[in-house]
Amino acid sequence: MDRTRRTTTVTEAAASPNHRVTVAVHDSLRVVVKSRRLRAAGAAIAALSVFAGLLAAQRLYRGLPLPPESSLIAEPEDGAEPAEFYMTRMAYSDRHAGFQMDRRPWQIDTPAAERHFLQGLRRLSAVNANSKENYVHPNDDRFFDFPFLYVVEAGHWDLTELEVENIREYLLRGGFIMLDDFHGTDEWEFFMRGMRQIFPAREVVDIPAHDEIFHVLYDLENREQIPGVQMLYSRRPYERDGKVPKWRGIYDDDGRLMVMINHNMDLGDAWEHADWPEYPERFTAMSYRLAINYIIHAMTH
Repeated sequence: MDRTRRTTTVTEAAASPNHRVTVAVHDSLRVVVKSRRLRAAGAAIAALSVFAGLLAAQRLYRGLPLPPESSLIAEPEDGAEPAEFYMTRMAYSDRHAGFQMDRRPWQIDTPAAERHFLQGLRRLSAVNANSKENYVHPNDDRFFDFPFLYVVEAGHWDLTELEVENIREYLLRGGFIMLDDFHGTDEWEFFMRGMRQIFPAREVVDIPAHDEIFHVLYDLENREQIPGVQMLYSRRPYERDGKVPKWRGIYDDDGRLMVMINHNMDLGDAWEHADWPEYPERFTAMSYRLAINYIIHAMTH
């Protein structure tokens, strides 16, 4: 009904003998609508209270707080079966300790990223991998049990002295750390602040295209930046001022690569959204190949 017709109708009603009845009906409708709105508001408040209760009852994994269970991918049915390789994510202290967050920086994209990736690792390689995500903290007694560690958002870490000591010992004893999902100049500086604590004198270098880590299974001499899902709405493959992807690393005294740095990239997002039609397949495929190479290299060197 257009504005002219609505005005005419209201005017005619006001001029008619039934005007009082019309007003009464309108008042009744207002009461009904208001009552329904109050009931809806009450239901919304109740739902929020339940949600807050669920957040308060946060899940724990060996004492580590976990993010809410992801609905993007189901719990693996064989997740409890033993395996030779566990996709292990490292927890750490972060520089936002004074703020309450739904997810700490180290928790970003988990568990969906690992569950998707592990399906590909098991299908595309001979690695006997457990199908479920695994978590460990540097101060955990189990820290040295896992030869490969995955670390995200290291541009936000703020390592304690004990964490620094344990990470240094882990790497020098043969461990391997893959770093992912941090971007731009500022996050690089915060990352390097922690890395200089771990290795004050070791140099971070660009990894040459001929390095074995890019050829141990897949030949990846030609690589491209792996963007996060933010690309779908920002229309750009980088975040902050991180326009150029960097594959950097730290080697030990014997020339073994022990730290693999993926700067200005987000392999975890490429895994997490592997089944999204909107996310380009070529980025997910490259992210799987890179990580599979990293794991095989870490397990054989």
